[in-house]
Amino acid sequence: MPREFGRNRRVADQVQREIAAMVQVELDPGKHGLVTISGADVSPDLKQAKVFFTCIGGRLRPEELERCLNDQAAHYRHRLASALTMRSVPRLQFCYDASVERGSRIHSLLESLHRDDK
Repeated sequence: MPREFGRNRRVADQVQREIAAMVQVELDPGKHGLVTISGADVSPDLKQAKVFFTCIGGRLRPEELERCLNDQAAHYRHRLASALTMRSVPRLQFCYDASVERGSRIHSLLESLHRDDK
């Protein structure tokens, strides 16, 4: 039975923290909006990492921002190598996390039902 907080979970947490700090400094809020790294998932062999992000505002659509971040994945991986104390650094794949958007939509639908009841 695997441990609840295994090595890949600890690596995922550190990848999330480090990438979040990099994105906060490097991305232009006017063009990219407010980008938040919402999570990371590292494969069991620690060779691949999916980095999930959300964005608010900005001129780019989420799909365009995802493509932009994936184009810069090698840059972030290189910067991540100096922050992690690992022999090899996982390859990064950025994925848009639409859960915040879906949650906001569901909340507004529930609010409209509540207003209709009154």
